[in-house]
Amino acid sequence: MSERQPARRPGGRSARIGAEVHQAVTDLISERGYGNFTVGEVAARAGVADSSIYRRWGNLETLLTDVALTRLNAQSPMPDTGSLDGDLRTYAAQVAREITGPDGVAVVRLAVALSSSGEQGVQAAEDLRAERTRQLQSMLDRARERGEQAPDAFDVLDHILAPMYIRVLFGMVPLTPDYIDGLVDRLL
Repeated sequence: MSERQPARRPGGRSARIGAEVHQAVTDLISERGYGNFTVGEVAARAGVADSSIYRRWGNLETLLTDVALTRLNAQSPMPDTGSLDGDLRTYAAQVAREITGPDGVAVVRLAVALSSSGEQGVQAAEDLRAERTRQLQSMLDRARERGEQAPDAFDVLDHILAPMYIRVLFGMVPLTPDYIDGLVDRLL
C-alpha cells in the first residue's frame, strides 16, 4: 500500500502575494501613470511589506518588467494551430483582447514607459522585447519546419503588434476582427 502524498496547492501564498502585487502595480499605472508611485505605495496597495517586494524583485524596475512580461505571457501565449496563418490570427486576436481589456492600456503604457526611463528601464524594455521576440521566433520556426514561408519576428512586431498598440495608446479602438485579420493578411 503506497503512502498518500498531501495534495499540493498550485501557487499558494507566494503566488497569491505575487498576483496581488502585480495587480497593485497595474492599478497604480492606470490611475497615476508610470513613474508616479513608489515601492512603498505598491506594498501598501497589495497589503504586503516593502521588504517583501525588495526581497522578491530587488527594485521597482524589475517588478515592473515582471508585471509586463507576466501579463504578456499569460494573456497572449504563442498558439500552435498547425499553420502559420492560424497561429498569427489566433495570436493577434489574443493580443487585441489583452490590450483592450481592463488592464490592457496600463500594460501597454508600462512597456512604453520602461523603454524611456533611464538605463535600468531601457534594459527592462529590452528584456521584454527579447522575450517576446524569442516567443514569436519559436512560432515562426515551427512554421518553417512545416515547410511554410514565414516572415521574421520583427515583421510580426512591425505589421501586427505595432499598429494595434498604437491604436490602443491613442484611443483608436475597438480592434475589430476585420481589422486584425487585415493586419495578418497584409503581412502574409
